Amino acid sequence: MEVEQVYTVPLRHVKRVPRWRRAKRAVSELKSYLSRHMKAPLNKISIDNTLNEMIWARSNEKPPSRIRVKAVRFDDGRVEAEFAGGR
Repeated sequence: MEVEQVYTVPLRHVKRVPRWRRAKRAVSELKSYLSRHMKAPLNKISIDNTLNEMIWARSNEKPPSRIRVKAVRFDDGRVEAEFAGGR
């Protein structure tokens, strides 16, 4: 049975790292959040291309402070996340 959830993931902690690392750190924070909330290991989390583009849209230095994500966990434990609109 698939489990589908929509989360608003806070990424404001990303602002604490140097500017040149923020988008990459936002992606790792997002994966960590999904791992914790979807109860899946980090290596089973995959992000859709549209979600990745939303994080990198304002360059490496200004990723969004929060992002809305739709995550689906499949029976084999794999989790796929995609952009759910909004901010």
